Amino acid sequence: MERSQSSTWDSSEENRTKLQKAASTSRLLNKVVKTAERHRDPVVSQAKISTREKNSQAEGNHIKMFMRGRPITMFIPSDVESYEDVRTELPSERLKLEWVYGYRGRDCRANVFLLPTGEMVYFVASVVVLFNYEERTQRHYLGHTDCVKCLAIHPDKIRIATGQIAGVDKDGRALQPHVRIWDSVSLSTLQVIGLGTFERGVGSLAFSKADSGQHLSVVDDCNDHMLTVWEWQKKSKIAEIKSTNEVVLEVQFHPTDPHTIVTCGKSHIFFWTWSGTSLARKQGIFGKYEKPKFIQCLVFLSCGDILTGDSGGVLLVWTRSASETPPSKGPRAFQISRQVKAHEGSVFCVCETRSGSLLTGGGKDRKIILWDQEVRAERDMEVPDQYGTIRAVSEGKGDEILVGTSRNFILRGTFNDGFLVEVQGHTDELWGLASHPSRGMFLTCAQDRLVCLWSAEEHRLQWSRSLEEHGHCADFHPSGAVVAIGTHSGKWYVLDADTTDLVSIHTDGNEQLSVMRFSVDGALLAVGSHDNLIYLYTVSERGRKYSRYGKCSGHSSYITHLDWSPDNNFIMSNSGDYEILYWDVPNGCKLIRNRSECKDIDWATYTCVLGYHVFGVWPEGSDGTDINALIRSHNRKVIALADDFCKVHLFAYPCSTPKAPSHKYSAHSSHVTNVSFLYNDSHLVSTGGKDTSIMQWRLVERPALSLPDGQLSNSAPDFIPPPLSVTTPTQEPISAPTANGTQDPYPDSPPPSALTPPPSDSSVSLKDSLDPSDDTATPSDEGLPPLTS
Repeated sequence: MERSQSSTWDSSEENRTKLQKAASTSRLLNKVVKTAERHRDPVVSQAKISTREKNSQAEGNHIKMFMRGRPITMFIPSDVESYEDVRTELPSERLKLEWVYGYRGRDCRANVFLLPTGEMVYFVASVVVLFNYEERTQRHYLGHTDCVKCLAIHPDKIRIATGQIAGVDKDGRALQPHVRIWDSVSLSTLQVIGLGTFERGVGSLAFSKADSGQHLSVVDDCNDHMLTVWEWQKKSKIAEIKSTNEVVLEVQFHPTDPHTIVTCGKSHIFFWTWSGTSLARKQGIFGKYEKPKFIQCLVFLSCGDILTGDSGGVLLVWTRSASETPPSKGPRAFQISRQVKAHEGSVFCVCETRSGSLLTGGGKDRKIILWDQEVRAERDMEVPDQYGTIRAVSEGKGDEILVGTSRNFILRGTFNDGFLVEVQGHTDELWGLASHPSRGMFLTCAQDRLVCLWSAEEHRLQWSRSLEEHGHCADFHPSGAVVAIGTHSGKWYVLDADTTDLVSIHTDGNEQLSVMRFSVDGALLAVGSHDNLIYLYTVSERGRKYSRYGKCSGHSSYITHLDWSPDNNFIMSNSGDYEILYWDVPNGCKLIRNRSECKDIDWATYTCVLGYHVFGVWPEGSDGTDINALIRSHNRKVIALADDFCKVHLFAYPCSTPKAPSHKYSAHSSHVTNVSFLYNDSHLVSTGGKDTSIMQWRLVERPALSLPDGQLSNSAPDFIPPPLSVTTPTQEPISAPTANGTQDPYPDSPPPSALTPPPSDSSVSLKDSLDPSDDTATPSDEGLPPLTS
């Protein structure tokens, strides 16, 4: 686990020396003028406007920090006898990724496959998921640093290549697009290629077939869509050429001719002859056939012909002409020999089955069609409209078919029995998250207008229903009987948590609602809005009846977070301009002007991102928007935090010192919008914004044990390593303890030997094995030096 130092306080040695001198002087002055010093402001560093320096002197009664030049004052609670003695340590708890909800189908294709292990492999956010749908287990490859965009399976069906887009870290440094080749049994990284070569992202990639997968072809997303060929085990780029200014959708090696590569995309299909370091291109000629806007997919037939599917719903068979051009004269020509009208709308995907027959997936008609080896239609079936159009088709077990759709579903089924939903998720930006108060369930709502209730124990969707508005925030009534959902328009809905029936609809203002929060006993509901107001309601009949009680007026910007006191008497709230305000609810929701009176109030929940108990979580140089959400665990031991840099953090609670250390976890590829602990603190749930993913993390206690040499971790494992034994790729893997979450090694540490590439035959070494008792082992090597063969 990486330890990240999170603070915006100045930490230079010079300033620390100055403060030590100032502290010593103040102690002397304190003996003479105690009264004058009692309410003195803390020392504030003026080194830069977003840098803060704490008052390290015990006589001050508050701490001041700056956010975009705005001072934020936080009063020290009375039970803190000496602030100078306050320390914040790393929490003993850790997070381990247990389950990933969601799939990226809306803008990707050909990214669902079945592995020999019985696992389905696909990706969402920066995680590649290996899902055994029969045993309901997941494993996760966490090596990527941003969105995974494409996936290719090695001919041995064990090694996998995945490509990612470019990104930016929290310091504004570029995260370069690259391809990672890894072992699907051990989850160990075998090679990282393309750092510094690819631009914007990796659009498509494929392993060679005629030479048993020794080479990898990659097309990136730059303007020229560079085609590169790699001897990936040596990390050696052999050939490179500009392919086209148009979008490239697929690249494939010929299965029997090692020198032929085919690419297709917008208005083109290119046949490439690869010889040594050179690539020669020949464009496909459509002649008497209508030229499509896009050639969407291609597959090689057993006879060596090429079958393409295009945006006109047509299948074209391309055959090498009888009078082939000698290799020395340039690429060998393919010509259209046959045309078949297949689908209404685009043909998005095509795959060849083990028997040699073909499967195609359509867009507008949502049909999957089975074709014989002569490209004659045999059977078809239609995917229901609610799942969207077809983006990926591949062969499953027996006669089963795996289907990925544009609405982020993965379906499994047969022509005879229809489909079952195996994976599903949201399709638009996701912000709303609420945990059930007494059961292992949580609810999400998003801009796709869907509200979903998930079982964290069964890792399944319990129910979903659509709203008329974009959901943005939610909270369960303490009884668990109903849930309130706030939307972008000022409307909020109350749904029955069991039946999904609509209980009531209310409207507060006409701007986005940012927070819904029931009081501890469920007697009151606070609704925070972007119109700068907090609306209060009395609640009765177990959350089924609401009456307007009043509103809190006084914030000068939109409400971002709020919390209740256990006795319902007070509310603490934060706003978009970094205010911390307190409200006296029984006395007409009045603003409490003297905020020092509130320093000792207990808070039933802690979700406010500004306050004495949490200010240490803010990163250095923050502009105030870097933290989207935080939450204190029910046992008050830890704080989970969602930041704008794709990370989930775990801090100790309280977090009242600058430079508070945290455990940091990577899995999301977009801003993390929300976090919530389950009712019993067994798990944490996090939501991604643009990546639309939901991550379920297990909280584990890790005692201070030493790791075996070569293990990638800077924290101790959560179990004693079991005896290791050698496995073959087809056996159930055995694992040494591995770190959870992406992490950076200590600066001077050598690359862990655990990630040494295995032999080319994919035999699995001791260090590449998995623990049979832990089906969610998630090794990761973010930040490691590139590996060599």
